[in-house]
Amino acid sequence: MISDFDEYPIHQIARPVNQPSASDRNFYDRYWFNGFDIGGAFDFEVGLGLYPNRSVMDAHFSVALDGKQHSFHASRRGPAERSELQVGPLSIEIVRPMRIVRVSLASNASGIACDLTFRARTAPTQEPNNVMYDGLRLIMDSCRFTQFGAWEGYFEVEGRRVAMAALRTRGARDRSWGVRPVGEPEMGAPGLLTTDPGVYWVWAPIDFGDLCTHFRSFEDRDGNPTELSAAIVPAYASLEEIPRGVESGHQEMVTATHRIEWEKGTRRPRRAEINLVARSGESHLIVLEPMMRFQMLGVGYQHPEWGHGFWKGEEATGHEKLDLIELDPLDYKHIHVHQICKASMGDRTGFGTLETIVFGRHSRSGFTSLLDGAA
Repeated sequence: MISDFDEYPIHQIARPVNQPSASDRNFYDRYWFNGFDIGGAFDFEVGLGLYPNRSVMDAHFSVALDGKQHSFHASRRGPAERSELQVGPLSIEIVRPMRIVRVSLASNASGIACDLTFRARTAPTQEPNNVMYDGLRLIMDSCRFTQFGAWEGYFEVEGRRVAMAALRTRGARDRSWGVRPVGEPEMGAPGLLTTDPGVYWVWAPIDFGDLCTHFRSFEDRDGNPTELSAAIVPAYASLEEIPRGVESGHQEMVTATHRIEWEKGTRRPRRAEINLVARSGESHLIVLEPMMRFQMLGVGYQHPEWGHGFWKGEEATGHEKLDLIELDPLDYKHIHVHQICKASMGDRTGFGTLETIVFGRHSRSGFTSLLDGAA
């Protein structure tokens, strides 16, 4: 089907733009954002995904505030026009590509609403592709970029309006696309990964004001990195200063290491260190001290009802409230977390996000089974 984007010279295969090159039903195209108060008062996150081979688009807006997490979820039949980024009352508007994005959630039965504008502070940083096999089958092959920014606007929760200013509300966004496991499970023989299930993922974008750091790592069960990347990127005071194309100030690290101290009885970090090593041999030690927690369940991850890519009908919405203090930290759906952190690197102070998802055995962390907590 021909759509508006076919007007532009952007084709990569001999098909219309809205037809993926891969027939894998798990092909996806996704937006994610977060914004947090640098004092740890709140964290909001946004997700919107299109799964064209499943004919599904879903979206989420979730706010952690005062020990509770309030979440809005929506799903619809996937649109043919790729510029149609709206699911029920939640929409994303690309005001200026790679510069300004607006997120809005109109008033609805959930009592959650927002009108928020993300303004970039860095050029987008492309990460190495995430690649994973189950036996001989490629089950994940995705491309992603991360970008740092600041937020303006407001959100509302249960009648309370919280306004923000760019000097205190920082955050990041990513865009990813490709293939990864989503939606209803496929039939057939169990995958080989089910015999020793496990994932160890750490991701940490940190904003230090004049520069930002980026770290990501997948590890195997014994703590050996299977994917590892890290970078230092310059931040800019105005949109006009951000370069287009190649970012000459981008410093890709030659290697990096990390160490996490786990909160007893959980799989949540209580402190972390990341050491970046530049090509010159210079090391940059980053210490992360969590201030507040956000459960990724709020934007669909491991959600039993509002998981990514599930068919919910022509249009559906829902909402919920979590008590962040009372929930079981070792429940499968609560393992994937974001910690909003205060960070130090030399004489710099910064703020950012520490993402962890750790299922299964991980020798370096002391985890020996699927869901045991730290000793």
